[in-house]
Amino acid sequence: MKIVIIGAGFTGIELAKRLVNGKNDVVLIDNDKDAVLYAENRLDCGAILADGNNLSTLEDAGIANADALVCVTSNDEVNMITCSLVDSVYPDVLKIARVRNYAYYANTAEATMKHSADARKHRPLYGIDFMVNPDFEAAQAIVNSIEKNSITDSLQFDNSPYEIVRISVEAGSRFDGNALKDLWRLTDKRILVSYIERDGVTSLPYGETIVRSGDVLGILLEHKFLGELLTLCGSKLKNIQKIALVGAGKIGTIVAEKLGEKRRAESKFFRRRGANFVIIENDAERAAAAEEKFNKIAKVFRADVTEEEFIEEEHLGEFDLLICSTSNYEMNIVTAAYIESLGVENSIVLVPSDAYGGIAHRLGIEVAVPVRDTVVDSIMSHLRGSSVTGIHTVNGGFLEIAEVTVAEGSAVDGKMLMEISDPGRFLILMGHKSGEEAYSILGGKSVLNAGDKVVVIAPKKDSTAVLERFS
Repeated sequence: MKIVIIGAGFTGIELAKRLVNGKNDVVLIDNDKDAVLYAENRLDCGAILADGNNLSTLEDAGIANADALVCVTSNDEVNMITCSLVDSVYPDVLKIARVRNYAYYANTAEATMKHSADARKHRPLYGIDFMVNPDFEAAQAIVNSIEKNSITDSLQFDNSPYEIVRISVEAGSRFDGNALKDLWRLTDKRILVSYIERDGVTSLPYGETIVRSGDVLGILLEHKFLGELLTLCGSKLKNIQKIALVGAGKIGTIVAEKLGEKRRAESKFFRRRGANFVIIENDAERAAAAEEKFNKIAKVFRADVTEEEFIEEEHLGEFDLLICSTSNYEMNIVTAAYIESLGVENSIVLVPSDAYGGIAHRLGIEVAVPVRDTVVDSIMSHLRGSSVTGIHTVNGGFLEIAEVTVAEGSAVDGKMLMEISDPGRFLILMGHKSGEEAYSILGGKSVLNAGDKVVVIAPKKDSTAVLERFS
C-alpha cells in the first residue's frame, strides 16, 4: 500500500514505523524541520518539509496514486480540511483523521448514524472515512477494564463471548508447575493461553511450556468463567463497590458518563450520592462542570489527590478502585502506586505509551491504558485492508492481534489448522465460521474456508507476513 501521513509527531512516526516494517510505501509530511529530519534519519520512508493541507504538496507526495491518507497533526481543523480537500479531488483515497475535539467526533458520529441508511447516496462527512478520537478510545479501554468487576487488562472482540485476560500465576496455585497441554485436566472450560510473560520477555507458548509462579498469562476465555480461572491461578474476582476517579478532564468525563450508563441499573451503586463514586479534580472550572453534570451519581471534590490530609479525611485507602485519568501521566502512576500502598487493591492509570505501561505494571498497577498506542491501533485497523477488521497490540507492542477474514484462494483457504500451524510464529486464537453466530475456539482439525473470520496473534515483526497468508 502507499500511504501519505500528515503529521510527524509521535502518532505519525509510530504509524510510519509499523507501516514501513510491513513493506508499505510511506510518505510523511510536516512543517516542523526537526520532525522531518528525525523521520529522514530514522525511517525508511519519504519525508517532506511542507504544510500538508496544500494540494500541490500532496500531489508531489503521490496522493493521486495513494491508497490512504492519514491526518494526525496537532490541529483538528487542519486534519479535517485536508481530508475534505483530498476527497473533493481524489474520492477513492481512504481518508483517516485523528480528531481530538470530542464535540466534533460525537456530532459526526451522531450525524453518520442518523443518515446511515442513505450512506451510499452521499460522500462521508467532511470527506473522512474514519475519524479517530483519542479521548474516546482511551475512555472505552478504561471502562472495558472494569467490566463486570474484573480489574485486569482485557481485550474484547465483537460478536464473541471470548476475551483475552491478563492473569498472574501465584506460587502454589493449581496452574503453577503444569505444562500448558495439561491444563485441560484442571478445568473443563474451553480456554487457550495466547501468550506468556516471563522475566520481562513475552512469547507465544507451546504445549510443552511449563507454567511457573510469577508468569503472566494472556488467557482466551469466556468472561463468565473468569472467576474459576482466577482461582486456578491463585487469585479471585474483585468486588468493586467504591470507585474514585481522579481527573475530570475530557477522558475522565467520558469515563464517568460510561460508568453512569453501565451502573445506572445497579441501585445499590447510586443509592447514596457519593457513597460509592467520587470524582476528584484539582481545577476549579473542571470540578464545577463535573459537579453540575454528575451531581446525581457522584460526589465531586475540588482537591489535590496527593495531599495527605485529603486522603485521610476521605478514606481513599478504603476504596476498591482508583482510576487516574489526568493528562499528567507520570503523576497518574505515582499517585496510583502511593494510594495502593495505603490499601486500595486495584488501580487503572492513563499513560502515554506502552513503554510507560510496562513501568506501571512493574509497580504493581493492575491496568495501564496507553493513550497514544490505542490511537495507533485504531488507525492500523483501518489500514490493513478490507479483510482485517481489527488490530490490537499487547505487551509493549511486541505482539499484534488481528481479526481477519479468510480470502478465497488464500494460502489457508480449505486447509485444516494443523496444516497451517507455525508454532512460535503465530497462533489462531478463535474462528467465526460462516453461518455461525459467534466466535469459538477451533480445534486442530477445523477447516478454514473463504469468508470465515479468525483472530490471529503474532509477533509484530511477523504480523504483516502472517496476515498475507489469510488475505
